[in-house]
Amino acid sequence: MAPDPGRARLRTAIRAVMGVAFAVAVVQLSGLPMTASITGGLAALLALFTVADGTVRRQVITTALLPAVGFPVLALAAALHGLPLVRDGAFLAVVFCGVYARRWGPRGNALGIFGFMMFFATQFLHAVPAQLPHLYAAVIMSLAAAGLVRFGLWCIERRTPPPAGPAPLATRGLARVTTRQAFQATFACGLALAVGQLVSDERWYWAVGTAWWIFVNTASRGETLVRGFRRVLGTMIGIATGMLVAIPLHGAAAPTAVLVAACVFGIFYSAAVSYTWMMFAVTVMAGLLYGLLGVLDADLLTLRLAQTGVGAVGAALAVLVVLPVTTHAATDAWIQRALRCVHTCAAEAAARLAGSETADPAHRVAELELLLGRVRLSLAPLVHPLSPLRTRKEKARRVLALLDDCAREVRGLASVAADPEASHDDRLAAACWRVEAAVEALTTPGRARDAAPLAAVPHEPVSEAALTHLHGLERALAELAAPLHSTRPSPLVGA
Repeated sequence: MAPDPGRARLRTAIRAVMGVAFAVAVVQLSGLPMTASITGGLAALLALFTVADGTVRRQVITTALLPAVGFPVLALAAALHGLPLVRDGAFLAVVFCGVYARRWGPRGNALGIFGFMMFFATQFLHAVPAQLPHLYAAVIMSLAAAGLVRFGLWCIERRTPPPAGPAPLATRGLARVTTRQAFQATFACGLALAVGQLVSDERWYWAVGTAWWIFVNTASRGETLVRGFRRVLGTMIGIATGMLVAIPLHGAAAPTAVLVAACVFGIFYSAAVSYTWMMFAVTVMAGLLYGLLGVLDADLLTLRLAQTGVGAVGAALAVLVVLPVTTHAATDAWIQRALRCVHTCAAEAAARLAGSETADPAHRVAELELLLGRVRLSLAPLVHPLSPLRTRKEKARRVLALLDDCAREVRGLASVAADPEASHDDRLAAACWRVEAAVEALTTPGRARDAAPLAAVPHEPVSEAALTHLHGLERALAELAAPLHSTRPSPLVGA
């Protein structure tokens, strides 16, 4: 039900179904066994899901590099199949390296996830070295098939290049997100591995997988805890559905294939807006795949839920005791970046209205939208329905509402600036100066803002529209002072 501007999520989900279905069909037609088809399908899904470079060319290169990481990991995991202690140590090393690789941007993130999932898939399929040729062939064919769909038959990015995500917060050493999370994820996965093996000697890897994925796209302990809750909730709903749908099928090929395709669609369509529903689709798909392997029953699904709980608890303990970062510390930094971007947007629009041909407020507006998305993610723990911190919840909601107001006024201002007949008005510069002062007051602790009366709105249509948006932006910034500065250092402290 979430908005889908331009049907971007719908197109991406449909393309993912086509890519994964084509990849699995190619592997099946080659005569390889079912385990190879599952590995190939997973490789195609990961390539379509995780490769998110800013240009099509870089996406092609990252996709081509996936086997360079995946094949050695597959070989390592298969070779250590009969050596549990060494295998566990190698798995944790893969976890650390996979998370640490995120410091190299989208490509490092995709390669790190692919390496981890190849080790995970080996445990899922109980693969041994004799199966490696089949698995390698399946991965190569699947990546080629998925790449043909993504970069050839339906290249969405070529028509509408995806905007680059906001750069990570500038930190160094153990404070760097990727370094800190590498230690946190390794601790969480190690704990999940140990407890998961006590729960089940055969299916312990589900706990490790849960702990790993909870750390993807999170930056604070609040985000991680909320993500863990959503993962458990999605898994519970998925297991209940699996008992009603997957078990009665008994691995029947045709209906299982249709339902797996529906799950792939659900994963891609919901990923950007609901982690709970994405996990629901992942859990149902996993149950269907176990049905194809002939090992699905109610006890297995119940064990899946138990291992998910183990992994979620491991992740929660890791963010609480290993280099913890509060929700406030991350949120405050993202809010400040968003506010500075608001000022830049206003300045670019004013420059454009003043006649500058190089000023591009539209580009800054796109950057602001991405930053606000990161603010929403960071504030998610505070606005969660189960959050007991009512006062902070209300203030967090007020902050989000006012930032949305800022974004709306900035979009309107950029639209006015794009008018070729727009002309300079001296009052625009004065209004932009007040916006700059408002942003400095919000981002510089202890700095008071000098009150300035709003200028009368002129009667010229273009200037009137621009000044209306600037005045609305100034009002929203002034109102932000209450929830952000009502206490020091922040009303969100302690979250």
